Amino acid sequence: MNVLPLLEMSNRYLLDRERENLELPPGMSIIRRHERSSIEAQVYEPVMCLILQGSKVTSIGDQTVELNPGDALLVSHELPVVSRITRASENEPYLALILPLDPGLLRSLYEQVADAPESISGSVRSLAAGPVDPAWIAPLTRYFELMDNPLDAKVLGPSIRREIHYRLLLSPIGGMLRNLLVADSHASRIAKAIRKVRTDFRSPLSVPDLAKTAGMSPSSFHEHFKSVTGTTPLQYQKDLRLIEAKTLLAGQRSVSEAAFAVGYESPTHFSRDYSRKYGVAPSRHAGVAILEQVSAA
Repeated sequence: MNVLPLLEMSNRYLLDRERENLELPPGMSIIRRHERSSIEAQVYEPVMCLILQGSKVTSIGDQTVELNPGDALLVSHELPVVSRITRASENEPYLALILPLDPGLLRSLYEQVADAPESISGSVRSLAAGPVDPAWIAPLTRYFELMDNPLDAKVLGPSIRREIHYRLLLSPIGGMLRNLLVADSHASRIAKAIRKVRTDFRSPLSVPDLAKTAGMSPSSFHEHFKSVTGTTPLQYQKDLRLIEAKTLLAGQRSVSEAAFAVGYESPTHFSRDYSRKYGVAPSRHAGVAILEQVSAA
């Protein structure tokens, strides 16, 4: 099953949304870019991203995935991801369809999917990618079609969105999502630690304290954190700091101000880490290219 119907609906929405008074279904958004990008970094919340046109490379830690039309990215945890749009033009822009995942909705489905065969789990990664699956692309298409009828979107949308979540859980790229739902699993324990790091990323990081939050020994915690996220706790914190710093620099904060604001004690150390991550000195990032993202009202 190809993504042409979704591509056609996306183009129609972007071109005619005001004239036809079209509204995207709740939660859905479209990202459009007319040119290739330099290295960009942002924190991905749990989300499904489907590439409709163009190409993109996304990575965290030592894991890198290349996404082309018809490929989907499924993110189960909050991850500081580096990405770069590698194919886009004025005549054929990069287009991606985004649908955030609802943790409450996923949890409500756990009992129904708990006994599903393990063979369906496929790739057990928090950043999983693969080709579209007819099982979930069909309800996703129906969900998008609701833009023509706001009343249908209000009445029927929740049940279709629930179906999408169910199909994603059972898909070959949904293994980590299923692990995350299991109480006291490594995935759910690491999720608790991730929330703590995100809340306190400006403060010095204590791996033993994080391990205690996760209910693990420091060595076990370090191993499972990297298994789930693809990176180490210290690198995860550093990535969060550098992503926030880029936003501050775009807001005309000085290099020193940005460094101290995100928790660095040395602007020199900050500049070195920043240059290593983004390929340019922080002083060169007076502004940041922003993805054009059109969301539901």
